[in-house]
Amino acid sequence: MKLSPNYFSKRQSFAIFILVLTVVALELLFVLWPFALPFFHQSDKFLEAQIEKEYQVLQSQSLKTKSSYSGLFNPNFIGFYKGYTLGMSVEEIERLQRFRASNQWINSESDFQKVSGISDSLLSEIAPYFKFPKWVGESRQKNTGSSKSISKLDLNTASVEALRQVNGIGAVLSKRILHYKAGFEGGFADLVELRAIYGLSPEVIDRIKHKFTIKTPRLIERIDLNTAAQEALVQVPYIDYELAYQIVEIRLLKEAYQSVDELTKLKDFPAEKLDIIKLYLSINIKE
Repeated sequence: MKLSPNYFSKRQSFAIFILVLTVVALELLFVLWPFALPFFHQSDKFLEAQIEKEYQVLQSQSLKTKSSYSGLFNPNFIGFYKGYTLGMSVEEIERLQRFRASNQWINSESDFQKVSGISDSLLSEIAPYFKFPKWVGESRQKNTGSSKSISKLDLNTASVEALRQVNGIGAVLSKRILHYKAGFEGGFADLVELRAIYGLSPEVIDRIKHKFTIKTPRLIERIDLNTAAQEALVQVPYIDYELAYQIVEIRLLKEAYQSVDELTKLKDFPAEKLDIIKLYLSINIKE
């Protein structure tokens, strides 16, 4: 029996064509797949080679950047380009610019770190290239000579009456200071811990520092940020289990922290307490 040329409709014919085409494509994929695998492997190797090449370029640029501050310079006149070549962040440069805009001067390495907020590692790297005017050195000598005649009191042995002599400290704040000190065997480890006491403004803290020092600081056994377990990290003030978990997870990705300051990039990290947290952490980078 001879089939009519219109046995299948156009839609049915098209569907059959697509089905046949799909079957042929799958057959070809099955046959050619073993030959295609080396190509994909070569693509991966090519990508790795490109990444390695880009890393070497960045590394060479970094070396050029470091060599750009081989000469001495006055840190009071660091602009955005100079700050960038030194490895400073935009926020650190802006802090420096605002400080200079208020007609104030940086007279020491510690002043520079306090104003800009740069890390200890970066400060140690660029501080040898700082060059301050002669009058700064003369002023330091004068201040050193005059400071010897001013005998500061030990905050760890201070009484309520002595604390209340500081302008801005009354009965409540003096008791809070002594209560904080009593919470640690050995008292204060550093004056920076005053920032942990509720109600003490930066101005009052500066007045305390003018009158008091810590002659008998409590000893803190620092833990290595690059090896500490989560259980050890939660012993550090202001670090809870969630934050400690983040620290360990990011450390696994980064392989190692280069500075304690990197913790400020973590979610919900108490950046305003960083100086206190630094008292408990150290960095040990294995070459």
